[in-house]
Amino acid sequence: MKSKAPAVPALAPERPEAATRQRRKEARPQELLQAALELFVEKGFAATRSEEVAQRAGVSKGTLYLYYPSKEELFKAVVRQNLSNLIAEGLEMAGQFEGSSSELLGCLLQTWWERVGNTPAAGIHKIVLAEVRNFPELAQFYTDEVIMPADALFSGCVQRGIDRGEFRAMPVHEVSHVLIAPLIFMAVHRHSFGCCPVHGGVEIDPAAVLNTHLNLVLRGLEVRGAAA
Repeated sequence: MKSKAPAVPALAPERPEAATRQRRKEARPQELLQAALELFVEKGFAATRSEEVAQRAGVSKGTLYLYYPSKEELFKAVVRQNLSNLIAEGLEMAGQFEGSSSELLGCLLQTWWERVGNTPAAGIHKIVLAEVRNFPELAQFYTDEVIMPADALFSGCVQRGIDRGEFRAMPVHEVSHVLIAPLIFMAVHRHSFGCCPVHGGVEIDPAAVLNTHLNLVLRGLEVRGAAA
């Protein structure tokens, strides 16, 4: 008579609390970056302490350091998530764009305002302008991760228009600065005067300023007779 093989015990179903902890762990880096962005914008980089970021994110300081070993690395991660990644997306989009160069510039500027200028991430520009001179390492990082890629993106789009006969021959890097400068101004305004309404001040409508700026620049760039 053959003996029966021992029954294999069924695996116990995953406990709900275990699944919740796993989801919480996966979401933790994003929660830390969100807390860091909020505090950096509210207090500035130098005045923000790592334990404050951990407390706002609901974790221990040790847990924060498991993901980001220093406040500098935390700031770099915030910049990469909110600015560097968007610029990389823009470069990819520009390489595949089939419309006119004027349409491409308009799309890039509008996307930047929707994804950065009109969000808390706009405060990164205020932090950099106010504090980067005291942190040379972060200055170099920001130059490498944001300034140079952004210049490559916009100057490349301008050169595209020149090569296609849509734009007049112009110094592309200078045009890039002209395109970007008002975006930085509106971002800084949002986190300075925009937070402190004053009587008699000049109201700024970001959408209207962006459209006017784009109109002025494109009318100056486009070969006479080109389509609007």
